[in-house]
Amino acid sequence: MDTATSDEQLVERAVAGDADAFGEIVRRWERRIYALAYGILGREEDARDAAQETFINAFRNLSNFRGEAKVSSWLHRIAVNQCITRQRRASVRSETSLEYEQEEGGQQFAAPPASSPLKQAEGRERREVVRKAVGALPPELREVIVLKEFEDLTFQEIADTLQIPLSTVKSRLYTALKQLRMKLEKYGMEAARV
Repeated sequence: MDTATSDEQLVERAVAGDADAFGEIVRRWERRIYALAYGILGREEDARDAAQETFINAFRNLSNFRGEAKVSSWLHRIAVNQCITRQRRASVRSETSLEYEQEEGGQQFAAPPASSPLKQAEGRERREVVRKAVGALPPELREVIVLKEFEDLTFQEIADTLQIPLSTVKSRLYTALKQLRMKLEKYGMEAARV
């Protein structure tokens, strides 16, 4: 597929029966959707499942895409809904949807390779503290912080994705950043004492 083809054009082709067009949509967005799901859920397996379900639901609902929002916003919304559903299921089973165990290959908070093993270990420890702090936020705050800080969406894109007013996005982000700062200070102080 030509990279100059827009996502919206690919959706049109997919609706018309071009299976390769939908495959291109998946190829373009699978890493970002996985990263979003991982940022919200915190577990690789859950993130993979949520990303897969996102694309299955998108495929099933291609004909319902009206082009009122960008394809990326539509996919993000489906992914967030998948994550919310998974979190609800986990809480019904009295499980936490975000476990704080170190998982190999977690790309969400990955940093560039450091020059020494000590710096690499410090970087992993810092990423784990950030991941733990983000994971401790309430789901509605975690969603906003992941979409803004890790997915780099604009306020309007977040509002469209979550289907909430722009003022609510800004309010939640402010609250999330404030809580995140306090949690990082707490975790940092605990880590310093150990």
